[in-house]
Amino acid sequence: MKNLIVLLTITFSFISCAQQKPEKKNQESTSSIEKIEKSETEWKAELTDFEYYVLREKGTERAFTSELLDNKEEGTYTCAACKLPLFESATKFKSGTGWPSFYEPINEVNVAEEDDKSYGMVRTEVLCARCDGHLGHVFPDGPKPTGLRYCINGAALKFEEK
Repeated sequence: MKNLIVLLTITFSFISCAQQKPEKKNQESTSSIEKIEKSETEWKAELTDFEYYVLREKGTERAFTSELLDNKEEGTYTCAACKLPLFESATKFKSGTGWPSFYEPINEVNVAEEDDKSYGMVRTEVLCARCDGHLGHVFPDGPKPTGLRYCINGAALKFEEK
């Protein structure tokens, strides 16, 4: 029975994040983010083992396990690796997928996007634009005004209360 629950949880996790690739939004900002480049040894020394797994090895936390999932405080969600501000609490919404979800980043230049064709799916991966840390994926099934759902691993984020 335990194996069945684990299998269903894993299956739901992939299904909830295996949707069509969203249309690229206009990125008209003229500012850019200065990159942080560190060796894997440096990242391992600075991050917890789990943060390293998610941010540097493109891992995924289990659905409904993030302490940030039900956070309703006002503030800013930053990259757990480099502290770049990524999302405001005002853009967070309950998606029901099991991961913190946002409908837009603080600034489009703070997040980067790449095609992700892993696990036989085509998705859009979301990365921190400063340190290239894996954050999660973005999907075209979010609420207004953007219609986007940034499905983000809580382990990739730190929360700074207002």
